[in-house]
Amino acid sequence: MTDSAEILDPPTTTFWSAAAEGRLLVQRCTVCGHHQLYPRPFCMACDLTDLTWIEASGLGTVYSCVTVHLPVRDDIPPPYTVGLVEIDEGPRLLARMPDTAAIGDRVAARWRRPDAGTRPVLFFDEVGEVAL
Repeated sequence: MTDSAEILDPPTTTFWSAAAEGRLLVQRCTVCGHHQLYPRPFCMACDLTDLTWIEASGLGTVYSCVTVHLPVRDDIPPPYTVGLVEIDEGPRLLARMPDTAAIGDRVAARWRRPDAGTRPVLFFDEVGEVAL
């Protein structure tokens, strides 16, 4: 049985290739201007397929966060913090972040590779500013 996380289609192939280079890409609809992530074959705002890739700044604001205290996976021991970050381009992304992160904090996306031969994992690090 194939792990569904390992199946790549054209939108996800572009996304993961950029991630391997340390870049965060988002899709932009050339018709309505909507930005979206995670990759899809059509625009979530207007349903058209006229999408292009842009490199995101990686900067965003913590929208919500929680510290996980019970084990969910064997390879990620608790406690750890995950949060929903609204990046400056608009999409909200779920990712790991520092335990000190709080709602409203400004953060920056960083790709980390936990082990050689694995896909990079998105983390957000604090940048020291507080959103107003």
